[in-house]
Amino acid sequence: MAGDKKKARAEGRTIVFIDESGLSTRPTRVRTWAPIGKTPVIQETFGWKSLSMIGGLCLYRFYFQIHPGSIKGPQVIEFLRHLQRHIKGKLTIVWDGAPIHRSRLVQDYVQGTGGRILLERLPAYAPELNPVEYMWGNLKQHQIGNLIATQAWELSFAATAALRRMRRRPSIIVACYKQSTLWPE
Repeated sequence: MAGDKKKARAEGRTIVFIDESGLSTRPTRVRTWAPIGKTPVIQETFGWKSLSMIGGLCLYRFYFQIHPGSIKGPQVIEFLRHLQRHIKGKLTIVWDGAPIHRSRLVQDYVQGTGGRILLERLPAYAPELNPVEYMWGNLKQHQIGNLIATQAWELSFAATAALRRMRRRPSIIVACYKQSTLWPE
């Protein structure tokens, strides 16, 4: 990664870490509280409505989109366009080797940007290198843990609100970088 950072700096590129994750109306159970003598009870509908999220993290800024169903090539391209609108200049995208990242559709789009987007892959089986993984963990464990949503729109609304709150707190973004093994000591 050190060589990639030096190359990005020399070319005036912004490094953006990208990752995808999923949400379900089935709640993530986390530690909670209840009055003394009362057992906390979470009632769920056992619905399996799901949403997918794609997010990009650059220093002190987080971008995201939420989609119904799973993320495929067109959604990745839409997100890359979103990043290009909001981040001026050249981008170095750092992501894992997921099949959607290697798809012909995504590769053709990146080729068509005229060098504005450069792709770098993280090593296989190394999610601890991607700070976006920690952003998703914070969202699921701390922000919307124990959320009971019966409809996908409720889940989307709660996740969007939580991600926007997280985006306004640079300390959370810095913490995600520090948790990843990329942060220099």
